[in-house]
Amino acid sequence: MRPIYHFKARHFSFELGQKTALMGIVNVTPDSFSADGVLKYKNFTTAAFRYALQQIRDGADFIDIGGESSRPGAKRISAGEEIERVIPVIKKLVKVAKIPISIDTYKGETAQHALDAGATLINNIQGTHAEKHLLKMAAKYQAAIVIMHMRGNARTMQKKTRYKNLMMDIIAELQKALENCLEIGIKSDNIIIDPGIGFAKTAEQNLEIINRLQELRIFQRPILIGTSRKSFIGKILGQNTDERLSGTIASSVLAIAKGAHIIRVHDVWPLSQAALIADAITREGK
Repeated sequence: MRPIYHFKARHFSFELGQKTALMGIVNVTPDSFSADGVLKYKNFTTAAFRYALQQIRDGADFIDIGGESSRPGAKRISAGEEIERVIPVIKKLVKVAKIPISIDTYKGETAQHALDAGATLINNIQGTHAEKHLLKMAAKYQAAIVIMHMRGNARTMQKKTRYKNLMMDIIAELQKALENCLEIGIKSDNIIIDPGIGFAKTAEQNLEIINRLQELRIFQRPILIGTSRKSFIGKILGQNTDERLSGTIASSVLAIAKGAHIIRVHDVWPLSQAALIADAITREGK
């Protein structure tokens, strides 16, 4: 059974590990790899808000709102454009949601606006080379932060998949990022670790990370993992993005068995049911 850690995100404070937590994904984008971006709708703010509420009803423990696609080869957008997409959604959601709202960004300016709007967590995909301004914002607001392992950016990351020792290299790079967070004033119980499935990783490396996920316990912090609809599932099953639910469930359940505290998903309801079964089995295996 995974260890239990105390976790804080501004005014939220609870234990992570007693059950698997689910982070629902809300993409306020036109070009998400998962084909679920709500920017295609005329009133995308309302569409994103309603989608997030449905995820909460389905069992989400966190909602993660992003305005820029991080798929391989995705084009970078300005902080101004990102802010225009996500801040209205966050403002509407924090008025009614009683769970932590996360901003999926690596830009300090966007993070500051999101925290001002009421977000409590920063999901930083470029956690191993984070902007100093972003880290300062997390410390100032006592917000939680996800440190995700990634090399390069969306355009270059799949050219940076050579590792001497996959898990040792990931751990070393995450350790440096963790130390940067602590030095800047972010508290240990505000930090979550994410190995970055699909970010500067080959399909085979993704499988190895899931299989060796328990090695990340060295950080003594909650582990988040996101396999939902990702390309390594499609490569194994020969399926398009919208056909990868079964592969998402299988990979998520195995990640739970290996110690994941939080799974980041598009399909909250079926994953919540799978997580309940996985949690029951792992409890009995103590």
